[in-house]
Amino acid sequence: MAIFSAFNLIRAMSAFHMTLSYFLLNAPKKIADQNLVFLLGEAMRISEPTGFAKPSSATAIAAVFLAFWAVSDVLAVSMDEDVAFPYWANQIPTRLLFLFGITSYSYFFKPSGLAFAPGPGDFLKNRVVFTWGFFECTMWFWAYIRMREEKFEFAKRLFERRKKEAAALRDD
Repeated sequence: MAIFSAFNLIRAMSAFHMTLSYFLLNAPKKIADQNLVFLLGEAMRISEPTGFAKPSSATAIAAVFLAFWAVSDVLAVSMDEDVAFPYWANQIPTRLLFLFGITSYSYFFKPSGLAFAPGPGDFLKNRVVFTWGFFECTMWFWAYIRMREEKFEFAKRLFERRKKEAAALRDD
């Protein structure tokens, strides 16, 4: 049995999203100046973002979306296990696919990348977006692996619960 369950990882991601939302709303420069953002950006040769110097409408809407995402994830993970487990078993791979796409886009289409073409997505091609996507992919993949490991335990608990319910119905 691992230290962190899939649901605990999802709760931790929700706390991360709320924290990120707060900093995007109040001080986005602190996010852009983080050591991990600098390290991954330099290692991948991704440009520094220009829109994180001060709060703007773009960082505010990103903060709102992250806060909404955090609250909805906390509510979804707090549901009954019979509903939450199948929901997250489908939701996590979908998120991974989307986040992998954003992370790949910010890397491969960067100004010095293999397939650079100027366009409307230029603001996504920076080290903050890449670091966020990379971190999210890592954490959601970890939750996915934990979910796969917990699938047998969940199925066993569900089977026992339904067996007891069927026995109770027969007795009545």
